[in-house]
Amino acid sequence: MEEGKRQKQVAGAIQSTLNDIFLKLGLNHLQGGMISISSVKVTPDLLEARIYLSLFQVADQADCFKKIEAKQWDIKKHLQEAMKHQLRRIPVLHFYLDDTLDYVFKMEEILKKL
Repeated sequence: MEEGKRQKQVAGAIQSTLNDIFLKLGLNHLQGGMISISSVKVTPDLLEARIYLSLFQVADQADCFKKIEAKQWDIKKHLQEAMKHQLRRIPVLHFYLDDTLDYVFKMEEILKKL
């Protein structure tokens, strides 16, 4: 099913706000690597948001996700404060690994070997 206009608008607003929150909380640089929000997908009822994180040169990805999930309450609190006039309910946040960078690097290595 295709995303609706409202879903895309909310996802874009959440992504932009989360980028600022990650900077404010110091979550964009963990374990010597860089963390960025590659995309946000929102369910049609706007009650859940899937946040895809791209990890670049992070030593331990599992530990990094534990740290982010430990700060999930703070992230949601800051998101609620920033978007209280735009959304009635702040969606439940779910964090996922976006491994497209890893896939690109693997494909480049394969192409170099050819």
